[in-house]
Amino acid sequence: MTAGSLQSLGYILPELILIVTVLAVFIADLVSRNQDRGGELALAGVAVALFALSRLVGTADGWLFGKMVVHDPFALFFKLIFSLAALAAIWMSLDSKEITTNRGEYYGLLVSSTLGMYFMASSSNLLMAYLSLEFVSLTSYVLTGYLRHDRRSGEAALKYLIYGGVASGAMIYGMSWIFGLTGSMDFAQINAVLTQANPNKLALFIAVVLTLTGFGYKIAAVPFHMWVPDVYTGAPIPVAAFLSVGSKAAGFALLMRFFYPALSQLGASGTWRILPGVDWPQLVLVLSMVTMTLGNLTALSQRNVKRLLAYSSIAHAGYMLMGFVVLSNEGLRAMMFYMVVYYLMNIGAFLVVMIVANATGREDIDGYRGLAWRGGAAPAVALAIFLFSLTGLPPLAGFVGKFYLFAAVVRQQFYFLALVGVINSVISLYYYARIVRTMFLDFPEGGEAPVSVGIHSGALMWSLCAATIVLGIYWAPIINLADRSLQFFTG
Repeated sequence: MTAGSLQSLGYILPELILIVTVLAVFIADLVSRNQDRGGELALAGVAVALFALSRLVGTADGWLFGKMVVHDPFALFFKLIFSLAALAAIWMSLDSKEITTNRGEYYGLLVSSTLGMYFMASSSNLLMAYLSLEFVSLTSYVLTGYLRHDRRSGEAALKYLIYGGVASGAMIYGMSWIFGLTGSMDFAQINAVLTQANPNKLALFIAVVLTLTGFGYKIAAVPFHMWVPDVYTGAPIPVAAFLSVGSKAAGFALLMRFFYPALSQLGASGTWRILPGVDWPQLVLVLSMVTMTLGNLTALSQRNVKRLLAYSSIAHAGYMLMGFVVLSNEGLRAMMFYMVVYYLMNIGAFLVVMIVANATGREDIDGYRGLAWRGGAAPAVALAIFLFSLTGLPPLAGFVGKFYLFAAVVRQQFYFLALVGVINSVISLYYYARIVRTMFLDFPEGGEAPVSVGIHSGALMWSLCAATIVLGIYWAPIINLADRSLQFFTG
């Protein structure tokens, strides 16, 4: 199906709802003195957009707006993740002690960033991919520097802007090479031209590497990861949580959309074949191993929990890339399942960090000393569940997610990659368990404030805990959803 502009509007109803929500939040900020009004409107708007998404399930796939955007199950799956990430970030922000001023602007930017992620997942054109990625980046820079009087926040935003500008410049330069080689910016047309023609292999390799720079920066893969620790440390905790899940998932959605339907062809039995002259899997294989190893090794020495989770996020990007390099639908399905699991684990971990920071004002590991024995038994138990799930211990959701990734890798006979992944999981257990030991086995320091959990934060925390445990026992609905969503519309 190729829809005209007016017909296309019916397929982007969730995006239109988000646009209306942004306008409503800004207007409410001008006319209402209630600082939480914008958050409530943003929460309601994203929830309505999520409902509108569910109504699009099962509708005909096709091109929208002159093949700039595509509507298919793959895009809907990632829009679901973005919506859940936005809901969690807004919910956390309502209880955050960091988000105290200019709340209307803050919530408007959060919803705007979600809108950009929607378009990243459904981009089918190089120009649309670039514009949507830049839109998400620009809103993320402002959200990172939201704490105007905090030097860490301003420094983080500046570094994010500099790294993002360099990566964006390299990416669009690579895209210009692809356009020069193929004469098209449309993913399907690029695939058709590269299949039939015999372009210069060196030029095509350079173009792919430069384009990968922009995607690698978005998913925080080494060596494009250097912004992550400072940004996660300096940004408000809800923003760090949102970036760690939503922004990373958006980067992976665009990465998968570009490298598979555009630069590969689906063969028999769910296996993919790379196009001649585009030997990218070996490059990404190295990136995967280096990313997970550097992320885990660097996390070992961290004392700030937000910074530790930042390096952990880098390592998990390496794990997800394992499923990307095996050139099979099984690997892609494992990636998509792991993103849902990662959402639960990482949002939950950052939520507990926010709860502790609200009570004590501390983000270092020593601030968690004896947490279970000074009124914080609930957040201590919840954080232990999230951290052990991030490690990949059974019977939690993280174990199932890693099992699917490793199974896909082993089935395609990438044994060394699987071994590196297992070793890195063992390494990660050390720094995750160190926090758990501090909470349960170390005695509290004198004068530490008790940690209590509010109703809103508690509801979200226990919901994420329950989902993490349940998905470790019964994960069939989510893996089936990922399987049904692994459909790229290519015309």
